[in-house]
Amino acid sequence: MQTLTKNTIGGKEIMLNGEGFLVHAEDWDKQLAIGIAVAEGIADLTDDHWKVINFCRQTAQNSKSPTLRQITTGTGISTKTMFALFPKGPAKKVARIAGLGKPEGCV
Repeated sequence: MQTLTKNTIGGKEIMLNGEGFLVHAEDWDKQLAIGIAVAEGIADLTDDHWKVINFCRQTAQNSKSPTLRQITTGTGISTKTMFALFPKGPAKKVARIAGLGKPEGCV
């Protein structure tokens, strides 16, 4: 059984699983994304951040975020740039910010 925690991010009360992913996808909105980004150490979401976030939300299957390879191919943003935009694990970090589940293949 996975541990769930109640958190307040951006003034909104949400449930996160033990790895910090949103439990209820319907709780997601852009303000929550901004709050999660700040909690993840990203102070400002640029147009490139939103390009990636929106791509992930549009292509997610069963609330599972696309892999890093799918993101770079689909957005045209390089892996190097992804690590600059979402430091220390871009696939997981963008999935959290986009309100999606953990990408397949991530440990």
